Amino acid sequence: MDDLVAAYLRAVDAEAEGLIEGLYLEGSVALGDFRPYTSDVDFVAVTAAPPEGPALAALERAHARLRARTPRPSLDGVYLTWNDLRDGPAGTGPRPHSHEGHLQGATIPDNPVLWHTLARHGMACRGPEPAGLDVWHDKHALAAWVDTNLDRYWRRLCDRAARPFSLWRTAVLSPYATVWIVTGVVRLHYTLATGDITSKEGAGRHALETFPERWHRVVEEALRIRRADQARPTAAGLVTGLAEFLPLRPGRERRSRYPTPQARRRDVLAFADMVIAEAHRLYGERPS
Repeated sequence: MDDLVAAYLRAVDAEAEGLIEGLYLEGSVALGDFRPYTSDVDFVAVTAAPPEGPALAALERAHARLRARTPRPSLDGVYLTWNDLRDGPAGTGPRPHSHEGHLQGATIPDNPVLWHTLARHGMACRGPEPAGLDVWHDKHALAAWVDTNLDRYWRRLCDRAARPFSLWRTAVLSPYATVWIVTGVVRLHYTLATGDITSKEGAGRHALETFPERWHRVVEEALRIRRADQARPTAAGLVTGLAEFLPLRPGRERRSRYPTPQARRRDVLAFADMVIAEAHRLYGERPS
C-alpha cells in the first residue's frame, strides 16, 4: 500500500509537478481494515482548481502508468479542491474520479460518508493533517443520506436478488456478495446508531453485539470470508466460492457455515431485510 501511494505521487509529479497539493487515504485503509488481496486503496486528492485540459490529461497518463505497474490493489478515489472539502457534497460540482485504477469522467461526489470518513479517520500522505483542515461534516445530512441509501441502493439490490431467474439471484450466491450485503447494510445501521463510520470488520462486530443470536451465523460467515481475503466480484470468485460446498474428502473440514449456497443466500437476504427495517426505525426515532 505504501509503495502504491509513493508510486502514484511520483507518477503525478512527473506529469504535472505541484498539481496534487493534498493526498488523503480513507476507506478500509483509514478504518484499519485493509485487506491486500481484496481491498482497494481509497483516496481523496486535493488540487487548487478542478483538473481540466492538460491537468486532466496528465492525471490520465499517471493513472495508466500506475495501473500498468501495479494492477492490484487499485487506487480509487476522487479529485476535490480545498473549497470542496469545506463546502461538502451539496456545494461540489462534477469532479474526475478513479475506479479500478482507471480515471473516469467527472461525476458529482454526493456521498457524505466520504467527507465524514476524511474528517474523522483520514490519513494524510501529502498536505496538512485532516484535523487541521476545514472539512465539512453535518450529522443530520449524513443520517438523511444513509436512510435514503438503504432503499435506493440496498433494498433495490436485495429485491433484484430475490427475483427468480435474475442474474442478481445468481450473483448473491457468491462469497463476495455475502460480505458486501451483510456488512454493507450493517455499516449504515452503525452510522445511524452512533453517528460515526465503521469498516466491514467493525460492522460485523457491531452486528454480533446488536442483533439476536438468530443472525449470528450469517454475520460470522461474512466475517470468515472477509478475513480469508479471497472473495472478489468476478466470475472466478463465484466459482471458487461455490467450490466450498462440494463434497469434502474424509478428514477435511468444511469451511462454510452453511450446507448450501442457497441456504446462505436466504439468510443474507433475510438479514438485510431485518437490518434495513431496524435502521429505518433508528432514523425515525432520531431527535429533530
